[in-house]
Amino acid sequence: MTILTSARLRFEPFADSHFDGLYAMNADPEVMRYITGRPDTPEETRAAIARVQGRWAQWGYSWWSLIEHDTGELVGAACLQHLGHDAANPLEIGWRLRRDRWGRGLASEAARTILTHAFDVVAAPKVCAIRHPDNVDSRRVMDRLGMRHVGRQTWHDEEVEVHELSRADWLARG
Repeated sequence: MTILTSARLRFEPFADSHFDGLYAMNADPEVMRYITGRPDTPEETRAAIARVQGRWAQWGYSWWSLIEHDTGELVGAACLQHLGHDAANPLEIGWRLRRDRWGRGLASEAARTILTHAFDVVAAPKVCAIRHPDNVDSRRVMDRLGMRHVGRQTWHDEEVEVHELSRADWLARG
């Protein structure tokens, strides 16, 4: 499984050893406000780790735990997966961070690292990101990445705003 690194983060594929950090983050109602609208239970976090491990085995990418270089702590999670979990759909990036790491540029750093992997290694022609319509912080990250807003669609039984970035546009950014 692929481990990525950025200036401040190490991206480790979800593992059972990440449970405590993932559960602590996913149990925070503010972290989950625009994702599921409620905190995860321990059982939901364990099930998510198992699901993600299956996707890694199937596709060779999925969710990474974000480990901060300076502290060794799990400070977030970020993904490259198929939109709607269907290989017929475009690739999607996503992220979430512990609340005490918000506003430090880590989401943008994680997303740039995953976009580089998606375009350079996976050879994706485009990558999408979805967000809750009220999640302006994620919109700002998507804007900084150069993603284009394409409108509102239904994914995961929710109305979401969809943004996309083509490989050509990513490469043109330099």
